[in-house]
Amino acid sequence: MRAALVARLISLPRWVKRVMVALVDFGLLLLAIWLAYVLRYSRWYEPSETQMWLMLVAPAIALPVLERFGVYRVVVRFATEKTIWAIAQAMAVSALLWLAFVFMTEFRGVAQVPRSVPVIYGIIGTLFISASRMAARRFLGTAADTRAGRVRILIYGAGAMGRQLAAALKADVNSYPVGFLDADPALEDAEVAGLKVYAARKLPELVSTFRISEVIVCGDAIEDGEKSRIFGELAKSHVRTRFLPAVARTFGDNLVDSIREIGIEDILGRPMVEPDPELLHASVKDKSVLVTGAGGSIGSELVRQIMLLSPARLVLLEMDEFALYEIDRKLARRGKTEVVPMLGSVTDRALVDRLFGAYAVDTVFHAAAYKHVPLVETNPLAGIVNNVFGTWTIADAARRAGVERFVLISTDKAVRPTNVMGATKRWAEFIVRGMGGQTATSGAQQQFCAVRFGNVIGSQGSAVPLFKEQIETGGPVTLTHEDMTRYFMAASEAAELIIQAASLSTNGEVFLLDMGNPVRIRDLAENMIRLAGRTLRNAENPGGDIEIVVLGPRPGEKLFEELFYDIANVEKTKHPKIMCARQNLRDAKTLRSAIDELDAAVKRADGAKARDLLFALIGQNG
Repeated sequence: MRAALVARLISLPRWVKRVMVALVDFGLLLLAIWLAYVLRYSRWYEPSETQMWLMLVAPAIALPVLERFGVYRVVVRFATEKTIWAIAQAMAVSALLWLAFVFMTEFRGVAQVPRSVPVIYGIIGTLFISASRMAARRFLGTAADTRAGRVRILIYGAGAMGRQLAAALKADVNSYPVGFLDADPALEDAEVAGLKVYAARKLPELVSTFRISEVIVCGDAIEDGEKSRIFGELAKSHVRTRFLPAVARTFGDNLVDSIREIGIEDILGRPMVEPDPELLHASVKDKSVLVTGAGGSIGSELVRQIMLLSPARLVLLEMDEFALYEIDRKLARRGKTEVVPMLGSVTDRALVDRLFGAYAVDTVFHAAAYKHVPLVETNPLAGIVNNVFGTWTIADAARRAGVERFVLISTDKAVRPTNVMGATKRWAEFIVRGMGGQTATSGAQQQFCAVRFGNVIGSQGSAVPLFKEQIETGGPVTLTHEDMTRYFMAASEAAELIIQAASLSTNGEVFLLDMGNPVRIRDLAENMIRLAGRTLRNAENPGGDIEIVVLGPRPGEKLFEELFYDIANVEKTKHPKIMCARQNLRDAKTLRSAIDELDAAVKRADGAKARDLLFALIGQNG
């Protein structure tokens, strides 16, 4: 009955509801002026006809003043402490205006009004109107917001963004903001934007009491270094957790659209370092830049960031037609940059030579590679052709064309590799060092380098999107080992650091990106389950939503990865998140001989021999 009545009231036209509220206010103010007389005389008061007309004038004056102060523009069920302040101001002004009217009538001998009555009236009127708003908010708001389908939300952070978000959620028919969570003890039990502020430690209790379905964390409420801890604590409460980034500055209706799911980068809580503008522009601005594997996870991010740095030309080389189409389509606003989408493989020497000849390439970012460990392990010859011979083809063509900078995108799997994919990437590093040695010997002003880092968050075929898909379908989430760890980095951060590393090269280096601490994959899976608002099913909680199943290691998979062979050979650079492993430049002739031998094994389709040759060179030169 109550819900039906509330729904009927809320559905009335806006002007009808404003008239109804004004009529209620008129009655309350008339009662307030009569009580002012009663309190003044300390007895029951029966006004004369003349005094009744004076009393009726008081609310008649007050209503336009309340309207002028915006009281009737506020939706009653969303009234806040600002509404109370506006009512108090309006009643003070209306009491003064009524007092002035009374003085004018007294000069004409109409009636006498005790001087204290307008003051008492103003106070009582303020209390009555304010109380009516709070009662209506409690009645209408609670009943309306408990209707089926509305998501009950707590907002983490009662700062500027939190207040704006609360207003936006109140206007959203699908959301019901219940209150704020905040770590500031000074705000505990305070009321902000019409919502109560609770201590963050009370979240489990609040989830149960108010049937909370979701927590939205405001970016201005937490420091980067605190993200991992706070999201970890929120995950324990088994409610969906989402994030409103601090960079979201479009408040109002669009603010809700800026809320996003918690990403692995938020769980990791990696502190960001501002890029060096000089390093960012040195190898890209006004240059002709080639990106191979331009449609892949890291290649496409490189392309997006390079476009922002005003290259003269950007050549996209990609063998996947749809991936090339997608990245080319997303570069619709190209400005003055010429974008050249090239469909083909880095193993096609004729195509690569034509490309360098036609577009006068200055800088190459070589991201094209087969990266999925189990697939390359199953198809070793294809992995060798693409990753080893493809790198040789593109690097040799770049050397012959006089390209200024060549940057290989490498991986932590190239360090002491146990699988074909890692071994092929280690050979790719050898090739880059060999080309660097050849150009250094000839005196050419060319720099060849490699940039080595761990897993790109959300990359195709990686754990994060797989876990997300498994959670959305109800599980189970599959692991290969309980104790497996991996390094993770956001694609945007990796691409930014790769571009800067290119400008640091002097020839033949392997740059290492600071990946922070390795992440235990099981911990990652558990956090993703909890942050999705699901519960973990295990021996302690057999009725949970999602189970984690350990399948066992896949072929060639390592329990942990490393970024360098010998930390003693690692040097710092001018950028705090880029390190350098300086190694002797390789003899290009010796490397060429090894590649020829490997090529012969591949052409014979002798996978066993090719694999032996692959790991033999690494064993001699690891």
